Amino acid sequence: MNARASGNIAVEMRAISKRFGGVHALREVNFSARFGEIHALLGENGAGKSTILKILRGVLAPDSGEIVVDGNALASLTAKTAREHGIGMIFQEMSLVPSLTVAQNVFLNNEPLGRTGLIDERAMRERSLAILRDMGVEFDPAALVGDLSTGQQQLTEIAKALSQEARILVLDEPTSALTASEVEILFDLLRRLRSEGKAIIYVSHRMDEIFQLADRATVLRDGRHIDTRPIGDYTLATLIADIMGKATRDLLEYATDPTGSEEVVLEVRNLHSGAGAGASFALHQGEVLGIAGLLGSGRSRLARMLFGLEPIASGEVLIRNEPVRITSPQMAKAAGMALVPEDRRRQGLVLQHSVAQNIELPVLGKLSPSPFISGRTGREIVRDIISRMNIKTHSPDSDVNTLSGGNQQKVVIGKWLATAPDILIMDEATAGIDIGSKGEILRLVRELASEGKSIIFISSELAELLAVSDRICVMARGEIVQTLDARQLVAGDHDPHSELQAEQKLQLLLQQGRRHG
Repeated sequence: MNARASGNIAVEMRAISKRFGGVHALREVNFSARFGEIHALLGENGAGKSTILKILRGVLAPDSGEIVVDGNALASLTAKTAREHGIGMIFQEMSLVPSLTVAQNVFLNNEPLGRTGLIDERAMRERSLAILRDMGVEFDPAALVGDLSTGQQQLTEIAKALSQEARILVLDEPTSALTASEVEILFDLLRRLRSEGKAIIYVSHRMDEIFQLADRATVLRDGRHIDTRPIGDYTLATLIADIMGKATRDLLEYATDPTGSEEVVLEVRNLHSGAGAGASFALHQGEVLGIAGLLGSGRSRLARMLFGLEPIASGEVLIRNEPVRITSPQMAKAAGMALVPEDRRRQGLVLQHSVAQNIELPVLGKLSPSPFISGRTGREIVRDIISRMNIKTHSPDSDVNTLSGGNQQKVVIGKWLATAPDILIMDEATAGIDIGSKGEILRLVRELASEGKSIIFISSELAELLAVSDRICVMARGEIVQTLDARQLVAGDHDPHSELQAEQKLQLLLQQGRRHG
């Protein structure tokens, strides 16, 4: 099938609504993309973008509304009908099989067959090579996907969609792990596909990409359609205002007076996992240091390097003015550090174990010098953590997998507090939890700071950063490009001459990603 004439409607979603329990993910949202355009779909986390993409992919069915694909009205899509109607999805978390070749991935579940009914490997390689060349890229279709660069893997995903004759391509944060040269290759390809009449729906948090690529932009906020305009009608400031709303969300009830001292507990000098200038900052005793940055800026990598989970290629770490070499989590723990990781279910918990076993895990060595664990000491620690963290569980012996997301996160934080760290690194500590648990964690952060703990607080939620941080470091390309006083930024909200609120100003700085000072 060929793409239709440029300008015709490729896909239209009319009054789409979707609820999850009592939460409205989408409220009568209208969205349409045309053949021969790159259409940006924009919004903060929780705005409804992921739900729209899942509906287009056929993973979710809308509660109400209508989907029209190239003139065909449908109540909903399945993964099969989405493919049949020419919708191809290129995911942020790629769906490729690393142990298969490029050609085998491109034609996975759609393999060409020979006369004997067996897969024709030669034809598959030749057709894959033709698709790649038509895309303007050259790499071996017989190569294992696991051996490719991230950019080549992303291009393989696009080749896979094109092999299925996709006319509508949806890309979700496609550049988050790409190098600058790989991004240019991808952009050149997308512009060429647009000129060939493909409809491209492009999701990204990087506004510079949107202004480079997009013809039009649709903004969602809190599950509602806010506006659709030609990208030329926006400035960076007005686009951010549409995405975030006019008023900063008020989380300042969780803020307290600064508790940091002059003493530097942790100093990081030019820390990097590869080439480049690296990240440099200082963390003071009793301070909450926020780390803000776009997806792919290096925030989580920084946390992993500090905790010995990722090798450090260059740079220096000093704790209380003494250089330390951290190559494992055990060494980080011995240096008085703890990490609450980004993904609690995969990195923070043993889901088949009990609440008590999860809390005891980081402190097993302290419970008894012998191979046998002291039950009494362990129970006291577990009881104290459950009480302090207000973990709602039927019993300490209940499987942690039976707890709500918010209570699971409290277990993750609590088990590391049991190690009595001096420095606590929290990576997206409130992601995916209910508002009540979120408030408890934000209060806890300020309480720990008042007790003298030094905290690195990494978050995508700018309102949270402004509420709990004393200072905020802006991160881009693995570097700290600017450090701000959070209280001064919030105080600017009362400036009648300011067009943007504190949260919007911080977002503007993230998008600019330039070094200041």
